[in-house]
Amino acid sequence: MISTRFRPPMGRLRISLFRAGCIYLYLYLVLFGWSQAVIASEVTHVPEVPDGGAQAWLVTISPGEVYFERFGHNAIWLREPALGLDHTFNFGFFDFEQEDFFLRFMRGRMLYFSVAQPAIAEFEFYRQENRGIRGQKLNLTPQQYQQLRDYLLNEIQPENRNYRYDYYLNNCSTRIRDALDIALDGELYTRTGQAPANLNFRDQTRRLTQMQFWYYLGLETALGFPVDRAVTRWDEMFIPMVLADEIAAMSAATAGQGKPLVALDTILFTSTAPAPTASPTVIWHRYLLLGLLLTAVAWLSGKFMPPVWLDGLCRAWVLINTTVGLILAALWLLTDHEVSSNNANLLLFNPLLLLALIPGLQRIGALILIGGNVLAFVLLMLPKHQYNLDVIALLSPINLAVALYLLRVKPERI
Repeated sequence: MISTRFRPPMGRLRISLFRAGCIYLYLYLVLFGWSQAVIASEVTHVPEVPDGGAQAWLVTISPGEVYFERFGHNAIWLREPALGLDHTFNFGFFDFEQEDFFLRFMRGRMLYFSVAQPAIAEFEFYRQENRGIRGQKLNLTPQQYQQLRDYLLNEIQPENRNYRYDYYLNNCSTRIRDALDIALDGELYTRTGQAPANLNFRDQTRRLTQMQFWYYLGLETALGFPVDRAVTRWDEMFIPMVLADEIAAMSAATAGQGKPLVALDTILFTSTAPAPTASPTVIWHRYLLLGLLLTAVAWLSGKFMPPVWLDGLCRAWVLINTTVGLILAALWLLTDHEVSSNNANLLLFNPLLLLALIPGLQRIGALILIGGNVLAFVLLMLPKHQYNLDVIALLSPINLAVALYLLRVKPERI
């Protein structure tokens, strides 16, 4: 029951609501005006568009803290007052409420879509997220600008805006890359299509995620050999920051001809977050320490618990190991996640380990664990191999300890 003892007279309530509304409106206008002024002060060095003119900018956003923001973002900013254009065009939107979203995600058939939105709103969003904003004004001919504008306007139409997303081959950055290549009459691909990349897919992924302990480990576990292959500089531009650097390098290469591609390269907002390293660093030791710690805790707990305790721990690890192995096998064989194919981590998370739960076959399970770890190390010695040293470092102490227990225990006890 709601008490009416302190209910104010209706007239006073209306006056209070009116005053609250006025205060809210005042604060909104002040804060909105302040944010606009702050943004304007941040971009005062951006030249005005001349009457009847147009500008195209490549905008690059630095990585964020959320896992799907770790690879950065980019957009093309078109400024053409005659058409009312002051919008960023980007291809990085997805919708959790999309039909069969999670099923599409699991099967590797996610749909992303392109959007154009006011640039000032876009920039303010990333400012609030403390993500750096780099702007590169492109020195395009009127014909090149028109090609770019018409392409982008066509891509945001309802019938064209959806596209099949791929982490490395068809993402928000590769779409921007392709749009710029169209505007530049194929010059970007001509320059980079056969040039070797500085880092392959694996190394780019590692350097941008290594600060996040579990996310990094999950990716290292799920990604197979395809991300370790050699790629071109064109492929490497799946990373927005690489695309921005390549556009700058292309501009420098054409500067001697009197018309650099980039007329202005400036920072619209500086983030206070630490920048990613230029290449992945050695961090396998932190996963080795975790593996040794888990193994030591399990062994010590067995000293104070009845024998069935260690049996239970080993049985639990066999189930966990097998489950992860089945997931990795399913990603490889039953989905369109090509980057999860030919995954050497199946030697470490082996579905055949389930044999260890069958009475009398636990020694076979032990051999599977030992053989898988040894073979995983051997594969690392090959000239072309899947980098999974971090996963090996974590699992080796656990797998070998469980294998040793399975070899020593009597068959009827597990």
